[in-house]
Amino acid sequence: MERHRPGQIFSPPLLSENQAMHRLAALPGDPGEGDAVLVEQESLPALVLSHADSDLSLIAQRLSAAGDPAWMRGLNLAALSHPAAIDHYIRSSLASTRLVVVRLLGGRGHWSYGLEQLREWAAQSPQRALLVLGGTADGAEELADLSSEPATTALALASCLRHGGPDNIDAVLLWCQRWLAGAAPSAPEPQPQPDPLCFDWQTDDGPTVGVVAYRALWSSGDTAMLQEIAACLRRAGLCPRILLVSGLRDPALQQAVRDHFCQAAVEAVICCTGFASVQADRAGDGAPLWQQLGVPVIQLLISSGSQQRWQSSSVGLSPLDLAMQVALPELDGRLMARIGGFKELAKRDDALQCAIQRYQPDPAGVAWSVELIKRWIALRHTPEPNKRIALVLANYPTRNARLANGVGLDTPASAVAILLWLQQEGYWLGEDPIPATSAELIAELSSGRTPDPETWHHPASEHLMLADYDAIWSRFAPEARAAVLERWGDPTTDPTLDGDRFPLSAKRYGNVTVILQPSRGYDRDPSLNYHAPDLAPTHAYLAHYIWIQRHFDAHAVIHLGKHGNLEWLPGKGMGQSPACFPQLCLGPMPHLYPFIVNDPGEGSQAKRRSQALILDHLTPPLGRAGLHGPLAELEGLVDEYWEAIQLGSERRKLLRQRLEQSLRELNLNPSEASFEERLDSVDGYLCELKEAQIRTGLHIYGSQPEQPQLDELVVAIARCPGPGRLGLTRALAEDLALECDPWTDQESIALSAADQERLVALQPNRSTPRQVGDAVEVLEQLALQCLQGSAAYPGEQTRQAFHHIQRVIQPALMACSSSERRNLLAGLRGERVEAGPSGAPTRGRADVLPTGRNFYAVDLRGVPTETAWDLGYRSADALLQQHLQQEGEHLKHLAISIWGTSTMRTGGDDVAQVLALMGVRPRWDGPSRRMVGLELIPESALCRPRVEVTVRISGFFRDAFPQLIGWLNQADQLVRAQQGDPSQRMCAIYGSAPGAYGAGLQGLIDSGQWDERSDLAEAFLNWSQWDYGKAGEPLKDRRGLEDRLRQVELILHNQDNREHDLLDSDDYYQFQGGLAAAVGTLKGETPALWFGDHSRPERPKPKPLQQELDKVIRSRLLNPRWIQGMAKHGYKGGFELAASLDYLFAYDACTNVVPDWAYSEVCKQWLQSEAVLNHLRTHNPWALRDMAERLLEANNRGLWESADPQQLDELRALVLSSEQQIETGNQR
Repeated sequence: MERHRPGQIFSPPLLSENQAMHRLAALPGDPGEGDAVLVEQESLPALVLSHADSDLSLIAQRLSAAGDPAWMRGLNLAALSHPAAIDHYIRSSLASTRLVVVRLLGGRGHWSYGLEQLREWAAQSPQRALLVLGGTADGAEELADLSSEPATTALALASCLRHGGPDNIDAVLLWCQRWLAGAAPSAPEPQPQPDPLCFDWQTDDGPTVGVVAYRALWSSGDTAMLQEIAACLRRAGLCPRILLVSGLRDPALQQAVRDHFCQAAVEAVICCTGFASVQADRAGDGAPLWQQLGVPVIQLLISSGSQQRWQSSSVGLSPLDLAMQVALPELDGRLMARIGGFKELAKRDDALQCAIQRYQPDPAGVAWSVELIKRWIALRHTPEPNKRIALVLANYPTRNARLANGVGLDTPASAVAILLWLQQEGYWLGEDPIPATSAELIAELSSGRTPDPETWHHPASEHLMLADYDAIWSRFAPEARAAVLERWGDPTTDPTLDGDRFPLSAKRYGNVTVILQPSRGYDRDPSLNYHAPDLAPTHAYLAHYIWIQRHFDAHAVIHLGKHGNLEWLPGKGMGQSPACFPQLCLGPMPHLYPFIVNDPGEGSQAKRRSQALILDHLTPPLGRAGLHGPLAELEGLVDEYWEAIQLGSERRKLLRQRLEQSLRELNLNPSEASFEERLDSVDGYLCELKEAQIRTGLHIYGSQPEQPQLDELVVAIARCPGPGRLGLTRALAEDLALECDPWTDQESIALSAADQERLVALQPNRSTPRQVGDAVEVLEQLALQCLQGSAAYPGEQTRQAFHHIQRVIQPALMACSSSERRNLLAGLRGERVEAGPSGAPTRGRADVLPTGRNFYAVDLRGVPTETAWDLGYRSADALLQQHLQQEGEHLKHLAISIWGTSTMRTGGDDVAQVLALMGVRPRWDGPSRRMVGLELIPESALCRPRVEVTVRISGFFRDAFPQLIGWLNQADQLVRAQQGDPSQRMCAIYGSAPGAYGAGLQGLIDSGQWDERSDLAEAFLNWSQWDYGKAGEPLKDRRGLEDRLRQVELILHNQDNREHDLLDSDDYYQFQGGLAAAVGTLKGETPALWFGDHSRPERPKPKPLQQELDKVIRSRLLNPRWIQGMAKHGYKGGFELAASLDYLFAYDACTNVVPDWAYSEVCKQWLQSEAVLNHLRTHNPWALRDMAERLLEANNRGLWESADPQQLDELRALVLSSEQQIETGNQR
């Protein structure tokens, strides 16, 4: 088999060349099962290649009707998805071919390598012709220009195929025959077909449901799936109104669809088409087709593979289906249903010499999806007093200190707000008063039975009888039952059973029930954390959701806040089966999910695995950290010292002594040689700490930040530059004629004398600014003054910046609260909620506002973007330069963790960085600027060795970005081919087991069931040992992972925004910390640990992990501003303190990079502060106890070795006193 030349373009792969296609297809065009294969056909004068089976089916029918000898072959392009298959096919099957017609669904990037090779083939002889036709009107002209015949001809032929029908197909075939005869035929005239076409409209009773599908199904006679959908709707008492369309992008066609559906008074829509009704770059403007209808639109998934392949796949959908059937329809705000049909082999066509495939319905998938539609319609018809709503609050770890999890959200207060809204809307919430405050809600929940075992002696207010459980459990799919029985045994042995019934962690308020999400089961047996990444849910877990579905009979379920565990249960990544646990637990129930707007990845997981209608919510308020306490005093001393130097004062000697003492006491020990250099370094670091962005509170769903937090959030959003905009601080700097760049310059860079003079003139009463960080402080204070009207704009650029603030940012922010409330209630009325973009508002994404919308993620076809490549390349270069300076030699092997969420937010920064490290760059093609290939960066341009990379991907990345896994594997092959050593992998990709998620450390840390760091390493290795560098399903390869990790010199994780930090989430320590524990255990020494700050794309900033942790500890954990901000949120504030301490401890357990002083200061400022203690005793004594126990554990494990004995005694006393308070139920 031919080797690819270094530097040539690669197309998105399914298999590596040396793995795949050593056998021939038994039937060209039938994908069969297993690995891809080489394709060969007997050559004929003409060939048609199409993504659409309907094309091949109809062409076969018309050729058969004509009765002529065979003169044309046909093949589905899916059979030519790999470069080697394309090369072989052109060599073997086009020997006598003179005319090739290619019809693409999508742009040239979907088959770029094939187009390149066919253009080269056509150019070899004037007797050959290539016609490239667009499957949709979008991009058809660009594709037509790739043809060797006139573009007008290609456009006409493409239009004929889009219209379909016998006459148009005959016209295409006639043109081909005339061209082959040398007649120079003119372009055919397309014959319009009904568009839209009404299919099987009857007079049916019941609510009307619109159905949209492709007209090509009708024109090719492939209507079995449409007939099943119509029949299933009728059996459910619904009236189907099926419209068949050529596509959904044309405005006139959209209007026609709207008119038909409005006249039919449809109450919901089932959509069977791929793509979206809007362009990806215009999706933020809304989807007019669906907005005007105002009803839920359900995406019925149609698989391009066979049912057998789907059943054996852990992923569920192919990369192409994921893009076309899921990611793009999400731009329309469609809600995901099940797979309703599969593409199956119908027959072999002897003339075309290929497989003819047709869509076969999956009755179970169609029925499930119809039931989902029926329940959404029921929300429209059921009066509010009769609606039953389940409000589920996450609880992990399963301790009373951590009830109602929700990232960035005051979840208890949000739940209280939602209960009040429902009551105001007429929902029946019982005769007793509902909780008026979050404290009342927590008191009511904690007084009953919660998932925390220490409450299991409390009476439960709701139960599910074991017999009722068995009645449902017995009907579960056999595979699911087997998985539960193997792990947990018979339901009668469940330890949570209370006699013959399952007690539930629930509190009922009339027709609304607040439920604490049950434990996944790792807490029952901590050893499962080592070897059970795909743990089946417990009987008790299933009982809670069976109760919601069957006993409570909820009309809808709300999971409140990022994120619960339902959407992470074992099962297929997408396109779930009846044996997948998310589907078993939730069933076809309307599902609403308030979710933080800056996390598109995990929100998409809920959309795709649990049919969630996302209702995004605003981030918590964000502001400058400032300096506090001893740090503020240190800054004053630094200012005094430099003033004394300038004045020649003798005080400088005394000030130097005080400074040296202060630096020791604050554990600030810069490495510079001279005192002045050390002081410069500290001065710059103080500026960085002061300007750090931190959360100053939590968001309450449906509310807006109070002042001054609202103004600070406005400034935080406005300072980021955007297209045609400088950004607020840059605008101020330009109007003030400053030489520094407040956005991209490092905080420690010295200011010019001119800049100092200008800034002093602005604030004459403060010390002279010395560094860029000082200038940023002055500019942000001026920005706030301008915003509040107490200062004038200094110039035109500032005026333009504030025009953007007043016209865009402020109105959008002010609309968030009403939009969140309005759309939650609209969803519960069965109405459509508009779609909107997602991302970090303070990283240039003000367009995600207002919140309250059903957010979508990213067009998978465009990742990595050119912008991501630019950042990734510069970040890789900065990291390698710093490593070389520190170590004196080039980096050879790096390990990096990559997440799907950050990839969605950034367009692929991390993947681009990996490519850059390997010395491989993307190729983009066409106006869409989508990545279509890879090429080596020549070593002469690279000027350094290529770096070997081991990638640990998250489970969601695996599900959401299979094409990026393919690109990374192709990059590996490209480098290996160039270096001449096929056995030496330059990029190896490892992740969790198929259908599993996470890294395995969270349960161990929470339970304390580990002794040495090697125990954490063992869990991480067991959860991470699946190799995703091979074809098809991943391979379990613990030894291969260990061999690579033994070579690792540096471990990297990047963070793309400053709306959260390393100690806000367990994921950071689980992935980077897990890698550190594993590498340290295998090598006997911990590698270099680095953090990549990508929050400002113009200024990627890699640095040692220890420096970033130090920054987070000083700027947030020990910052009175953050502590007081959390105190305003009562119980949830205590939750946040306990969580941050847990993550600090866990990072240290994995990496040993947290210094002793950090524990001492946390203890002093949190648990030895009367104000903090009073807050915790009043609102969350469980968190107080847990934090005291965690600090004692840090001491016991040798992580906090220099603890003050008095502190330890006080901590022990706190444990005892809080235990007593909890036991007596005395929350003060």
